Order: sequence, then C-alpha cells, then structure tokens
Amino acid sequence: MTKPVLLLLIPMRDAFLAQLHEHFEVRYAPTPAERAAAIAEHGASIQLLLTNGTTGLRADEVDALSRLSFASAFGAGYENIDIAHARARGIALANGAGTNEDSVADHTLALLLSAVRAIPRLDQATREGVWRDALPLFPQVAHKRVGILGLGAIGRKIARRCEGFDMSVGYHNRTLREGLAYRYFDTAEALAQWCDFLIVAAPGGAATKHIVNAAVLKALGPEGFLVNISRGSLVDTAALAQALTASEIRGAALDVYEGEPTPPAALIGLENVVLTPHIAGWSPEANQASLQCFIDNAALHLAGQPPRTPI
Repeated sequence: MTKPVLLLLIPMRDAFLAQLHEHFEVRYAPTPAERAAAIAEHGASIQLLLTNGTTGLRADEVDALSRLSFASAFGAGYENIDIAHARARGIALANGAGTNEDSVADHTLALLLSAVRAIPRLDQATREGVWRDALPLFPQVAHKRVGILGLGAIGRKIARRCEGFDMSVGYHNRTLREGLAYRYFDTAEALAQWCDFLIVAAPGGAATKHIVNAAVLKALGPEGFLVNISRGSLVDTAALAQALTASEIRGAALDVYEGEPTPPAALIGLENVVLTPHIAGWSPEANQASLQCFIDNAALHLAGQPPRTPI
C-alpha cells in the first residue's frame, strides 16, 4: 500500500523520525536549502506537512504544493504559518495543543527558581571554592506575587505550580477568565506593577510583539524578575538588556529570545540572566505526545474526518 507523502520541515531525532517513516513517505527538509529543494522537486506529490510555529509555512510554499491537503504545527504555536492563505486553499490545519504543556510549565518553574535563587551563579562559585559567607543573599520564591502574561492552558498549569509555592497569582489576558480566583489586570504594565515575578506565556504574533517593553520592565521594578517561555518576540531585547544593566529589574530567565537560534548578544554577558535554548516544551514524553498527535490527526484527515486539535 502506498504511503502518503509527508514534507517534514523541522529537525527530528532518529527515534521519532523512524516512527514517521512507519506511516509516511517522508521528505525530510530541516534546513532552508533542503526545504527549497524538496518543494521544487517533490511539490506536486506532497500531501501532508509538519512544521512548527517558528519554522512556519509561507504563502508561496502553499502555492507550490499543489496536492497539499493537511498541514500541522508540532507543538501549540503556529504564528509563522500563513493560516489565511492555507485556509483559502482548503488545507486542513492542526497543531499539537496539549502535548507539551506540562513540560513547559515544569521548565518555567525551573527557570524562575534558577533566576531568583541564582543557581547558575552559585554553582559556578561553589566550583571555584567560594563559600556562602562571601556571597550575597538571594530571595525566596514562596509567598511572592507572580504575574502570568497569557492565561491559556500553559499559563494555567504554571499558575497551579506557583500555588504550590504559596504564591499569589495575577494575570493579564485578552479577556477575563471566568471562574478563577486569580487577580485580573487589564494591561501588562498594571500586572508588572503588582507582581514580583512576571512570566510571559502569551502567544506570539504581531498583536503581542514587544508587549514586554521598557515601560513594563520599569513597572516590574528593581526587585522584579522576568521569565519568558512563550516567544522571543514578546520581549523587547534591547529594553531588557538596558533594564538588567541599569538594575531596573533584578533578573531574567529566558527559554526564548529574538534572533533564535543565535544567543542574544546583549544578554549573554550578564550574570543576572539565565538562558536555555527554546527547550521548555521538549522532553521525551512531550515530543512523543506531539508526534503521536500529528500521526493521529493525519490519519483522521486521510479518513475524511476533522483533526483532534484543529487550528
């Protein structure tokens, strides 16, 4: 039986790639050059496509894939997929919503603790033989105020973890979430003014670009910490570097940043910043769940049914 042809635009580890090969005839194109070549050579045969929010799918690529009928993001984000153009072509769209929320929420708390308790700095000092008496004191996380910018599924999981640390939770969202005891703020700046820790968990895209700007950072204040596990575009990197250098905020922890994958030059030399390489949503469990979600959605589509997690 002929397998459906899948264009895979994102890097995939061997074990997961092998699973895709069981179900599809895979055209693997994780680099820009391979992507262009695969579309040019195989565009007329590709039926399915797997990308992610960062890698995306452009309108001209949609036009070049004449048989494409289903495209999906690996993970929840899909900001760089041309949704309108794909829909105009009748292409079914899905994402991996719900597959990596726990991994992201876990990593968020790890970043927060690492930044507030200065774990990387303390680790380095210990390796250099520096004892605690020669080091400053770092604040605790418990009983503080945490502001969550974007209270979607991931934001709510982060909030529940923060409750476990006896933190007070506030949030800013496009709309008020009914039935929640968390305090609502109608602007990001008002939320930052209230909280000790500001966690960015809103979707990427034009509407949220640089929503964390100089004014928001100033409102967060000299004892405040920023954590971003959403998209790099939500935080103005230059404003953040200025705020950190001038002690307008105390610290930051970023899993995402502008200009990925290149580390942000303005931040890498600062000791009050913790950086990880956009890996919050990556774990064996999360990646397997995301992959299985795609396989299941593709099977539903090929059987003439709507995907389980449509965009």
